[in-house]
Amino acid sequence: MNRTNARRRVALVLFVVFIVVPLTELYVLIQVGGLIGIWPTIALLVLDSVIGAWLMRREGARAWRAMRERLDTGRMPGRELAGGVLVVMGGALMLSPGFVTDAFGILLVLPVTRPIFRRLLMAYAAGRVMVTVNGTPSGPRGRGPDGTHPGAAGDAVVRGEVIDDGQ
Repeated sequence: MNRTNARRRVALVLFVVFIVVPLTELYVLIQVGGLIGIWPTIALLVLDSVIGAWLMRREGARAWRAMRERLDTGRMPGRELAGGVLVVMGGALMLSPGFVTDAFGILLVLPVTRPIFRRLLMAYAAGRVMVTVNGTPSGPRGRGPDGTHPGAAGDAVVRGEVIDDGQ
């Protein structure tokens, strides 16, 4: 991706986060307030934040335990780390005032829907990983800086098998 596309993507994300989301939240708050009244709407927002904080604490503790168990057994906790990131993101969304962000936050925190978002997050992260080939950094998914696979331009590639001798 070139810099112009990256800048456009960042500008779009910032526009959505700082303009579209607040306007949508304001519209939904006005609609709910008109439907049930101002005090019940405020009470619902407070209750929603309290439930969000409780849910974030519970699911965060569960994600932390899973990560610790994984580390204690000597395995990489990639899945557990992604779950923890989603719990933190969802909790932050639930603590912010508004019903739309709360709905997205709940989806990120609930154990039923979190695996869907975890797979999406891990797929995104896998596409962004920089791989080192022959001591030089290459682009996402092991591609060279020019976007080709190592060996595609006639580089010497030695195919073989890795044998673990138990060390």
